Amino acid sequence: MIGAIIILGALGLIYGLGLAVASKKFHVDIDPKIEAITEALPNANCGACGYPGCAGYADAVVMHNEEINKCAPGGSAVIEAIAKIMGKEAVAADKKVAIIKCQSGGKDNTILRYEYQGVKTCKAAVLVNNGPNLCVYGCVGLNDCVAACKFDAFTINGNGMRIIDKEKCTGCGACAKACPRNLIEIVSIKKRVQILCSSHDKGAESRKVCGNKTACIGCMMCVKKCPKDAIEMKNNLAVLNYDLCVMCGLCADVCPTGAIIDPLKEVRAQRRAEAKKKAEAAKKAAEGNK
Repeated sequence: MIGAIIILGALGLIYGLGLAVASKKFHVDIDPKIEAITEALPNANCGACGYPGCAGYADAVVMHNEEINKCAPGGSAVIEAIAKIMGKEAVAADKKVAIIKCQSGGKDNTILRYEYQGVKTCKAAVLVNNGPNLCVYGCVGLNDCVAACKFDAFTINGNGMRIIDKEKCTGCGACAKACPRNLIEIVSIKKRVQILCSSHDKGAESRKVCGNKTACIGCMMCVKKCPKDAIEMKNNLAVLNYDLCVMCGLCADVCPTGAIIDPLKEVRAQRRAEAKKKAEAAKKAAEGNK
Protein backbone atom coordinates (compact mmCIF):
# COMPACT_ATOMS: atom_id res chain seq x y z
CA MET A 1 0.00 0.00 0.00
CA ILE A 2 2.75 2.44 0.96
CA GLY A 3 4.72 1.45 -2.13
CA ALA A 4 1.75 2.26 -4.36
CA ILE A 5 1.38 5.68 -2.73
CA ILE A 6 5.09 6.39 -3.26
CA ILE A 7 4.86 5.35 -6.92
CA LEU A 8 1.77 7.53 -7.55
CA GLY A 9 3.43 10.45 -5.79
CA ALA A 10 6.57 10.05 -7.88
CA LEU A 11 4.54 9.87 -11.11
CA GLY A 12 2.63 12.97 -10.10
CA LEU A 13 5.89 14.81 -9.45
CA ILE A 14 7.35 13.72 -12.80
CA TYR A 15 4.22 14.74 -14.73
CA GLY A 16 4.07 18.03 -12.87
CA LEU A 17 7.67 18.85 -13.73
CA GLY A 18 7.00 17.83 -17.35
CA LEU A 19 4.03 20.16 -17.60
CA ALA A 20 6.01 22.99 -16.05
CA VAL A 21 8.82 22.55 -18.57
CA ALA A 22 6.35 22.26 -21.47
CA SER A 23 4.48 25.39 -20.40
CA LYS A 24 7.70 27.40 -20.52
CA LYS A 25 9.01 25.83 -23.71
CA PHE A 26 5.78 26.21 -25.66
CA HIS A 27 4.65 29.47 -24.11
CA VAL A 28 3.27 31.94 -26.65
CA ASP A 29 3.25 35.61 -25.75
CA ILE A 30 -0.12 37.26 -26.38
CA ASP A 31 0.06 40.69 -27.92
CA PRO A 32 -1.30 43.12 -25.29
CA LYS A 33 -3.29 44.81 -28.05
CA ILE A 34 -5.38 41.66 -28.44
CA GLU A 35 -6.24 41.69 -24.76
CA ALA A 36 -7.01 45.42 -24.86
CA ILE A 37 -9.32 45.04 -27.88
CA THR A 38 -11.04 42.03 -26.33
CA GLU A 39 -11.78 44.11 -23.25
CA ALA A 40 -13.11 46.96 -25.41
CA LEU A 41 -15.51 44.67 -27.30
CA PRO A 42 -19.00 44.07 -25.85
CA ASN A 43 -18.31 40.31 -25.51
CA ALA A 44 -21.66 39.46 -27.10
CA ASN A 45 -19.93 36.76 -29.18
CA CYS A 46 -22.71 37.18 -31.74
CA GLY A 47 -20.60 36.43 -34.81
CA ALA A 48 -21.64 39.59 -36.71
CA CYS A 49 -17.97 40.31 -37.44
CA GLY A 50 -17.58 36.96 -39.18
CA TYR A 51 -15.46 35.42 -36.43
CA PRO A 52 -16.48 32.81 -33.84
CA GLY A 53 -16.28 35.28 -30.96
CA CYS A 54 -14.95 38.61 -29.72
CA ALA A 55 -11.54 37.10 -28.94
CA GLY A 56 -11.28 35.76 -32.47
CA TYR A 57 -12.10 39.17 -33.93
CA ALA A 58 -9.58 40.89 -31.65
CA ASP A 59 -6.88 38.46 -32.80
CA ALA A 60 -7.79 39.07 -36.46
CA VAL A 61 -7.58 42.85 -36.04
CA VAL A 62 -4.10 42.70 -34.49
CA MET A 63 -2.54 39.74 -36.30
CA HIS A 64 -4.23 39.90 -39.71
CA ASN A 65 -5.02 43.60 -40.13
CA GLU A 66 -8.77 43.01 -40.15
CA GLU A 67 -11.03 46.07 -40.45
CA ILE A 68 -11.72 47.74 -37.11
CA ASN A 69 -15.39 48.56 -37.79
CA LYS A 70 -16.90 45.09 -37.95
CA CYS A 71 -18.36 44.95 -34.43
CA ALA A 72 -21.98 45.89 -35.08
CA PRO A 73 -23.15 45.66 -31.44
CA GLY A 74 -20.32 47.89 -30.24
CA GLY A 75 -21.11 50.72 -32.61
CA SER A 76 -19.04 53.89 -32.91
CA ALA A 77 -17.76 53.73 -29.31
CA VAL A 78 -16.03 50.40 -29.91
CA ILE A 79 -14.68 51.51 -33.29
CA GLU A 80 -13.09 54.55 -31.65
CA ALA A 81 -11.63 52.41 -28.85
CA ILE A 82 -10.09 49.92 -31.28
CA ALA A 83 -8.81 52.73 -33.48
CA LYS A 84 -7.03 54.25 -30.49
CA ILE A 85 -5.47 50.91 -29.55
CA MET A 86 -4.32 50.23 -33.12
CA GLY A 87 -3.31 53.80 -33.92
CA LYS A 88 -5.73 54.02 -36.83
CA GLU A 89 -8.41 56.41 -37.97
CA ALA A 90 -11.89 55.56 -36.72
CA VAL A 91 -14.09 54.95 -39.76
CA ALA A 92 -17.71 54.14 -38.99
CA ALA A 93 -19.22 51.12 -40.70
CA ASP A 94 -22.45 51.24 -42.67
CA LYS A 95 -25.16 50.22 -40.18
CA LYS A 96 -26.91 47.04 -41.19
CA VAL A 97 -30.24 45.69 -40.01
CA ALA A 98 -32.35 42.60 -40.47
CA ILE A 99 -35.42 42.53 -42.70
CA ILE A 100 -38.02 39.77 -42.87
CA LYS A 101 -38.81 38.90 -46.48
CA CYS A 102 -42.39 37.89 -45.76
CA GLN A 103 -45.38 40.00 -44.72
CA SER A 104 -47.44 37.13 -43.36
CA GLY A 105 -46.82 35.05 -40.24
CA GLY A 106 -49.43 36.54 -37.91
CA LYS A 107 -52.47 34.74 -36.57
CA ASP A 108 -54.86 36.72 -38.77
CA ASN A 109 -52.89 36.67 -42.03
CA THR A 110 -51.57 33.13 -42.28
CA ILE A 111 -53.56 30.36 -43.94
CA LEU A 112 -52.92 27.03 -42.18
CA ARG A 113 -53.15 23.56 -43.70
CA TYR A 114 -53.29 21.90 -40.29
CA GLU A 115 -52.90 22.76 -36.61
CA TYR A 116 -49.36 22.04 -35.53
CA GLN A 117 -49.11 20.33 -32.12
CA GLY A 118 -45.38 19.60 -31.88
CA VAL A 119 -42.40 21.40 -30.36
CA LYS A 120 -43.08 25.12 -30.65
CA THR A 121 -40.16 26.11 -32.83
CA CYS A 122 -40.05 26.95 -36.53
CA LYS A 123 -37.20 24.50 -37.04
CA ALA A 124 -39.26 21.62 -35.65
CA ALA A 125 -42.48 22.66 -37.40
CA VAL A 126 -41.03 22.67 -40.93
CA LEU A 127 -39.95 19.06 -40.45
CA VAL A 128 -43.61 18.02 -40.19
CA ASN A 129 -44.98 17.95 -43.74
CA ASN A 130 -43.03 21.12 -44.60
CA GLY A 131 -44.75 23.22 -41.96
CA PRO A 132 -48.35 24.06 -41.09
CA ASN A 133 -48.83 27.18 -43.22
CA LEU A 134 -50.20 26.90 -46.73
CA CYS A 135 -47.39 28.99 -48.21
CA VAL A 136 -44.38 26.73 -47.90
CA TYR A 137 -42.07 29.71 -48.39
CA GLY A 138 -43.62 31.94 -45.72
CA CYS A 139 -43.04 32.72 -42.07
CA VAL A 140 -43.89 29.80 -39.79
CA GLY A 141 -44.56 32.20 -36.94
CA LEU A 142 -43.09 30.32 -33.98
CA ASN A 143 -40.45 32.95 -33.25
CA ASP A 144 -37.10 31.19 -33.61
CA CYS A 145 -35.79 34.56 -34.81
CA VAL A 146 -37.03 36.32 -31.69
CA ALA A 147 -35.41 33.75 -29.42
CA ALA A 148 -32.09 34.06 -31.27
CA CYS A 149 -31.87 37.85 -30.91
CA LYS A 150 -29.51 38.89 -28.09
CA PHE A 151 -30.35 42.57 -28.37
CA ASP A 152 -34.11 42.61 -27.76
CA ALA A 153 -34.66 44.04 -31.24
CA PHE A 154 -37.86 42.06 -31.89
CA THR A 155 -41.35 42.85 -30.68
CA ILE A 156 -44.55 40.95 -31.48
CA ASN A 157 -47.64 42.99 -32.30
CA GLY A 158 -51.25 42.15 -31.55
CA ASN A 159 -51.53 39.99 -34.66
CA GLY A 160 -48.46 37.96 -33.75
CA MET A 161 -46.27 39.61 -36.39
CA ARG A 162 -42.58 40.10 -35.68
CA ILE A 163 -41.46 43.74 -35.81
CA ILE A 164 -37.75 44.63 -35.92
CA ASP A 165 -36.60 47.76 -34.10
CA LYS A 166 -33.94 49.20 -36.42
CA GLU A 167 -32.43 51.20 -33.56
CA LYS A 168 -31.83 48.09 -31.46
CA CYS A 169 -30.93 45.75 -34.33
CA THR A 170 -27.17 45.36 -34.75
CA GLY A 171 -27.26 43.33 -37.95
CA CYS A 172 -25.50 40.44 -36.24
CA GLY A 173 -27.40 37.89 -38.33
CA ALA A 174 -28.32 35.54 -35.47
CA CYS A 175 -31.99 35.74 -36.42
CA ALA A 176 -31.18 35.02 -40.08
CA LYS A 177 -29.31 31.87 -39.08
CA ALA A 178 -32.19 30.77 -36.85
CA CYS A 179 -34.85 31.05 -39.56
CA PRO A 180 -35.27 27.61 -41.21
CA ARG A 181 -36.82 29.18 -44.31
CA ASN A 182 -34.09 31.79 -44.87
CA LEU A 183 -36.59 34.65 -44.77
CA ILE A 184 -34.32 37.12 -43.00
CA GLU A 185 -31.70 39.16 -44.81
CA ILE A 186 -29.14 41.60 -43.40
CA VAL A 187 -29.03 44.82 -45.42
CA SER A 188 -27.80 48.39 -45.09
CA ILE A 189 -30.24 50.59 -43.20
CA LYS A 190 -29.97 52.99 -46.13
CA LYS A 191 -31.65 50.43 -48.42
CA ARG A 192 -35.22 51.46 -47.71
CA VAL A 193 -36.70 49.83 -50.85
CA GLN A 194 -37.23 46.16 -50.08
CA ILE A 195 -38.90 43.14 -51.67
CA LEU A 196 -40.64 41.45 -48.73
CA CYS A 197 -41.53 38.13 -50.28
CA SER A 198 -39.74 34.81 -50.72
CA SER A 199 -42.36 32.81 -52.62
CA HIS A 200 -41.40 30.98 -55.78
CA ASP A 201 -44.97 29.95 -56.54
CA LYS A 202 -46.53 31.15 -59.78
CA GLY A 203 -48.80 34.19 -59.59
CA ALA A 204 -52.18 32.51 -59.19
CA GLU A 205 -50.88 30.06 -56.60
CA SER A 206 -49.01 32.70 -54.59
CA ARG A 207 -52.15 34.85 -54.41
CA LYS A 208 -54.13 31.86 -53.16
CA VAL A 209 -51.76 30.72 -50.42
CA CYS A 210 -50.52 34.09 -49.10
CA GLY A 211 -52.59 34.99 -46.07
CA ASN A 212 -51.62 38.66 -46.36
CA LYS A 213 -52.12 38.78 -50.16
CA THR A 214 -48.78 40.57 -50.52
CA ALA A 215 -46.88 37.87 -52.38
CA CYS A 216 -44.82 38.52 -55.48
CA ILE A 217 -46.83 37.25 -58.45
CA GLY A 218 -44.02 37.43 -61.02
CA CYS A 219 -45.81 40.05 -63.12
CA MET A 220 -42.51 41.64 -64.23
CA MET A 221 -43.85 45.18 -63.76
CA CYS A 222 -41.03 46.07 -61.36
CA VAL A 223 -38.42 44.67 -63.75
CA LYS A 224 -39.76 46.74 -66.63
CA LYS A 225 -40.03 49.92 -64.54
CA CYS A 226 -36.57 49.84 -62.96
CA PRO A 227 -34.30 52.36 -64.73
CA LYS A 228 -31.11 50.68 -63.50
CA ASP A 229 -31.87 47.00 -64.24
CA ALA A 230 -31.54 46.34 -60.51
CA ILE A 231 -34.39 43.79 -60.43
CA GLU A 232 -34.57 40.42 -62.11
CA MET A 233 -36.97 37.51 -61.92
CA LYS A 234 -35.56 34.32 -60.47
CA ASN A 235 -37.90 31.34 -60.42
CA ASN A 236 -41.06 33.50 -60.27
CA LEU A 237 -39.64 35.85 -57.62
CA ALA A 238 -38.42 39.42 -58.06
CA VAL A 239 -34.90 39.80 -56.66
CA LEU A 240 -33.33 43.19 -55.95
CA ASN A 241 -29.64 43.87 -56.52
CA TYR A 242 -28.80 46.48 -53.89
CA ASP A 243 -25.51 47.29 -55.59
CA LEU A 244 -27.41 48.62 -58.62
CA CYS A 245 -30.49 50.02 -56.88
CA VAL A 246 -30.60 53.83 -56.56
CA MET A 247 -33.64 53.81 -54.21
CA CYS A 248 -35.88 55.62 -56.70
CA GLY A 249 -38.83 53.54 -55.50
CA LEU A 250 -40.47 53.24 -58.92
CA CYS A 251 -40.70 49.47 -58.49
CA ALA A 252 -42.72 49.93 -55.28
CA ASP A 253 -45.04 52.35 -57.09
CA VAL A 254 -46.01 49.80 -59.74
CA CYS A 255 -46.06 46.61 -57.63
CA PRO A 256 -49.74 45.51 -57.67
CA THR A 257 -49.60 43.47 -54.46
CA GLY A 258 -47.39 45.58 -52.21
CA ALA A 259 -44.66 42.95 -52.15
CA ILE A 260 -42.18 45.78 -52.68
CA ILE A 261 -42.18 48.43 -49.99
CA ASP A 262 -40.75 51.93 -49.81
CA PRO A 263 -41.53 54.31 -46.92
CA LEU A 264 -41.49 57.22 -49.37
CA LYS A 265 -44.12 55.72 -51.68
CA GLU A 266 -46.97 57.81 -50.21
CA VAL A 267 -44.82 60.95 -50.34
CA ARG A 268 -44.20 60.45 -54.05
CA ALA A 269 -47.87 59.78 -54.68
CA GLN A 270 -48.81 62.99 -52.88
CA ARG A 271 -46.27 64.99 -54.86
CA ARG A 272 -47.60 63.55 -58.13
CA ALA A 273 -51.15 64.46 -57.12
CA GLU A 274 -50.09 67.99 -56.24
CA ALA A 275 -48.18 68.36 -59.52
CA LYS A 276 -51.21 67.11 -61.47
CA LYS A 277 -53.47 69.53 -59.62
CA LYS A 278 -51.16 72.45 -60.40
CA ALA A 279 -50.92 71.41 -64.05
CA GLU A 280 -54.71 71.27 -64.36
CA ALA A 281 -55.07 74.65 -62.69
CA ALA A 282 -52.46 76.14 -65.02
CA LYS A 283 -54.26 74.62 -68.03
CA LYS A 284 -57.60 76.12 -66.96
CA ALA A 285 -55.96 79.48 -66.36
CA ALA A 286 -54.38 79.38 -69.83
CA GLU A 287 -57.72 78.49 -71.44
CA GLY A 288 -59.41 81.33 -69.56
CA ASN A 289 -56.95 83.87 -70.91
CA LYS A 290 -57.67 82.99 -74.52
